[in-house]
Formats: sequence, structure tokens, C-alpha cells
Amino acid sequence: MHLSGLQIRHFRNLVDQQLDLPVEGVAIVGENAQGKTNLLEAIYYLETFRSFRGSRDDKLVAFGEEFFRVAGALVGRTPGEGVEVAAAFQVKGKKKKITLDGDEPERLSDGLGRLAAVVFSPMDVTLVSDGPGARRRYLDIVLSLNVPGYLGALQRFRQILSQRNAALRDGRMQGTVGSWDEGLVESGARVVEDRLRWVERWQEEFSAYYRRVSGTLESRLQYQPGVRLEGATDRGPIADAFRLALSESREREARLGNTVVGPQRDDLLLTVTEGDIPRDLREFGSGGQRRTAALALRLVEAATIRKARGQEPIILMDDVFAELDPGRSERILALMEEEETGQVLLTVPKESDIRLRRDSLPRWRIANGVLEW
Repeated sequence: MHLSGLQIRHFRNLVDQQLDLPVEGVAIVGENAQGKTNLLEAIYYLETFRSFRGSRDDKLVAFGEEFFRVAGALVGRTPGEGVEVAAAFQVKGKKKKITLDGDEPERLSDGLGRLAAVVFSPMDVTLVSDGPGARRRYLDIVLSLNVPGYLGALQRFRQILSQRNAALRDGRMQGTVGSWDEGLVESGARVVEDRLRWVERWQEEFSAYYRRVSGTLESRLQYQPGVRLEGATDRGPIADAFRLALSESREREARLGNTVVGPQRDDLLLTVTEGDIPRDLREFGSGGQRRTAALALRLVEAATIRKARGQEPIILMDDVFAELDPGRSERILALMEEEETGQVLLTVPKESDIRLRRDSLPRWRIANGVLEW
């Protein structure tokens, strides 16, 4: 699949436009604050129906307007293969509407993942430098888009967790806390199993990507569950471990008014080895090491799409090389040229900064939210 057309209305500072996108992609050239990142944000919104920058939907609406709408036409390799994905948000009533070829899916989740897109952004360093929540969000997005059933289990877990925590905080409901345990265990065990299996499947590729970009250093990706699994890897034993952990934490939960064990406390441990000593990248990594780990995570995300969906991902690159030293830049360029990727849309401040697919990408310019080619 590739994105053949994009229609934008009232999205951030972008002027209402209908764009026809080349099958190979495009390089968007423009100074800062002209709308380059906003364009990639609008495109990726059609993948997850949320901002990759973490902005609320109402903040995506152009100043003075009441709604935004983004629509993308996806075309496949065979005649008739394709779909139009559209997303709109209305400020009044905070209404979000998703359509596939003009029809609303039964559930919003049925429209997720149609673009098979991955965003590479300087903001990705927060995947490494921020707290565990950033890495859980990364896991949840990758697995929700690529592992059937994961999103449903995650949604059930979150709903039950919210109800259980409400009971813990309400002294009158303390006696009902246990009634939520089995549902929490069942859905939570599925979440943990999928996260664990994904990390086990891709940790070697993560290390290989990190080594290629860094040039020398070794890095490792490890799953840190919020439940002591004691070697459990399958759902049944994981559920047993979760059930036991809940039982052992009753007094602490009652004191804190919160569920203290479970996948809501999971983390990904990212380490780099220097002198045979593994160091936590979040605590001890340099800026370059953290950016390299973040790039490796995005490359693993793209590889997951290729494996799970059987298609080449659309690559969205937002001035990625600006924060990298020359050596890392050259190595990531070489690696990206080797990877099996589909359409590439990248943003740069100057035409001389176009280095990926330099000879094949058309140049577009953007100023004050207007694209010209």
C-alpha cells in the first residue's frame, strides 16, 4: 500500500489542500514553524487516530475553526486494492468520526493500522529518557496495531483496573475489591504474554540495529514485568503469578488506595554495555546513545509491520538527522537504504539536507502551511 492522495481541512496551520503523493514519496523542504511536522502528524493521525506528539484532538484544530478533517487514499499493488481512511474531530461535543470508504466502522479500533506507517522524530528520544509510561505507550501502540486481540485485552484490563482502583479508594467498597481480581488477572495475563513474546521475538534485532547505528557498542532490550513471573512465559502460569501477587499486596493496596502490581507497572529496560558493564540508558546513557536506542526501537517497529502485516511500511521522517553526529547519520542512512521500506516522506530545513533516497524523491516546499511543487 502507498498513500496516493491526502486531503486536509483545518488541521493546525496547514492550509486546506488536496495533495497527490508520488508512489516513491516526497521530500518536504521548509524552515522551522512552517508546517512540516504538522503534515507528518496529519498523515500519521490516519494510522492511530491520535497525535504522535501527544496533543489532544482539540489542539489539532486550526485557530478559529470548529473542526478538522484528514482523509487519505491508500492504493495497493493490485487493481481495486485500496481504501480511503478519513478522520474528523468536532470541537463542539468533542466528537471524533472515522470512516473507511465513507462508512463508519462498528468500532474505532476497526480502522486502526491501515497506513502501516512509522514516524521517526527527534522527539523519539523521550522513549528512552522519559519514565516507564513512555515505553508502555510504545509497546501498546506497536502491539495494538500488529497483534490481533491485544487491543481488546488492553482495553478490558484498563477498564477493570479503573473500577478496582475506585473500589480501593472508596472505603465503603473495600469489600468488593476482590470481585474485580479474576477479570483483571485474565485480561492482564494476555497483555503480559503478548508484551513478553514481542520482546523475546525482537530483542536480537534491536541489538543488531543499535550495533549498526552506533558502530561499536552493544545494547539490549529487556522486558521488566510489573508482576514477578518467576520464569513464567505462557498465559496460564502468568495468570497464576499475577493472582498470587495481588493476594500478597492486599495490605499495601488498602493503604495506598491503588493497585500496585500488574502490567500497568511494566517497563522496557534499555541498556548499553561499555567495558563489559551494562548500564541503564535512561540513567547513564549519553544523548547520542539514547537517540540511537530510539532509532533502533523505530526500526524494530517497522520490521514488526513487515512481519505481521506482510507489507512495506510507509516511513515518515521528521528532520531525523539533525540531532545525530556525522558518524551515526551515515550509518543510519546506509541502514535505511538497505531496509525494505515503501513510500518515504521526509522533512528537512534545506534541500542540501536531503540524503535518504536523494535521487528518487521529488522536492516539495512548504511555507506558512502551504505546499508547493
